[in-house]
Amino acid sequence: MRIANDILIPELARLLAEGKEVRFTPSGVSMRPFIEGDKDSVILARLDRAPKKGDILLAAVKTADSHTTYVLHRLVRIENRESSEPLYFLMGDGNPVGEERCLRADILGRVIRIDAPSGRRKPLTRGRLWCKLRAHRPFLLKLYRHTVLKWLYN
Repeated sequence: MRIANDILIPELARLLAEGKEVRFTPSGVSMRPFIEGDKDSVILARLDRAPKKGDILLAAVKTADSHTTYVLHRLVRIENRESSEPLYFLMGDGNPVGEERCLRADILGRVIRIDAPSGRRKPLTRGRLWCKLRAHRPFLLKLYRHTVLKWLYN
């Protein structure tokens, strides 16, 4: 069953703020190859420490037309600013270009576990290497789509 984000996200935020862990199945392909939308499930926890590069975060971000949307993307860069709090830059693993930015207050939670449909736990640390392969993403994602996905899901 799919639940609209305007209903799901406030409830996730409430549960996370209470210190509870939350499991849900994200949709979309922006976190491929590490999270398969509509297949893998993630467990989120409240962010009780400073975000670290490589963390997968659920955050509110502003779109180009100033609307708020929610993304489950990896923290790729932190920009420390002297006059104010740091800016956090997020990017989907399946996105070859484009970053979203947010403040600490916009971060709702952090992924602490990824589970495949088989129940196998996926490692969180592989994404840190993926960040370093940014220039090679288009080729690697194409290879993934045409080999691994066909083997796993067909």
